[in-house]
Amino acid sequence: MELPRLGSSLLEPSIKELTKESLSRVPPRYVKTDHDPPITSDTISILQVPVIDMQMLRSKEFKHIELQKFHNACKDWGFFQLTNHGVVGSLLDRVKLGVKEFFNLPIEEKKKLWQQPGEMEGFGQAFVMSEEQKLDWADLFQLISLPAHLRKPYFFPKFPLPFRDDLEAYSTELNNLGNELLNFMTEALNMDPNDVKQVFGEGLQMMRMNYYPPCPEPELVIGLAPHSDASGLTIVLQINEIEGLKIKKDGMWVVTNGIYPSMVHCATVNSEKERLSIATFHSPSLDGEMGPAPSLLTQDTPALFRRIKVADFYNGFFSRELVGKSYLDVLRIQNEDGQKD
Repeated sequence: MELPRLGSSLLEPSIKELTKESLSRVPPRYVKTDHDPPITSDTISILQVPVIDMQMLRSKEFKHIELQKFHNACKDWGFFQLTNHGVVGSLLDRVKLGVKEFFNLPIEEKKKLWQQPGEMEGFGQAFVMSEEQKLDWADLFQLISLPAHLRKPYFFPKFPLPFRDDLEAYSTELNNLGNELLNFMTEALNMDPNDVKQVFGEGLQMMRMNYYPPCPEPELVIGLAPHSDASGLTIVLQINEIEGLKIKKDGMWVVTNGIYPSMVHCATVNSEKERLSIATFHSPSLDGEMGPAPSLLTQDTPALFRRIKVADFYNGFFSRELVGKSYLDVLRIQNEDGQKD
């Protein structure tokens, strides 16, 4: 199928190139002081982020115990650390190295893979809707990785080797892992498996590689603005050991009708070291519809969100500035008083 337009972002210069000038002050376009301070890593460690053991989820002996932990993590946090996931460590090491080298390509090579006008894929920024909008302190590279026929022909084939082959293998591994996690969610929620199959179908996998350079005034900028993801499931691989992912415990996923939250999160930066990560988004098929799962709806738990075509949902999401969970309000069903539930 021909890929529907999923929104676009204005073309912006590389922050990595900008920081080569040994800045002592943050340029005004990047100063962001209007965000609530995110929950700190110290607070998160006190709150004990859930850790889910995939090997135990797969075992007959411990599955019922781990599945309950998994359900609680999804319901209470919308966030967890996954261990024993089965993705080979040597592949992860190659992908980490490849991402580092990818962002270290000469700017002349990066320009061959830069965002094109009216598109969201490629090197650049995301969710930039106007020339006055404040920018994140980050360089991104976004692309659709699966299904393969939706890939832009001027991106994937031009990736340097062996990174292209490693990313291909990583894409396949995470697609399998994402499907498996969705199946466990279905089981934990006592959902009809067909509800998930109808929404996700062939599925859509997108990847976003993130580069956050050191900043002379890190308290004045944000690496990635607070937001919740539009995907059904996001798997993040941290490339180096630099902290920066911050979360809030609120929000909701549309498919589960608010039972499983999609947490608001952001990325911060520091003054000393760069930070890199790669996020893989496991999403519904573009040619389908999405909304609350029918098997979770009862007279006591009515639909909180309206149904919408997946392509329309993403077009709307990627055509707005990234601000918290504001886009979900568009989908909320109003009650008899005209208020959104």
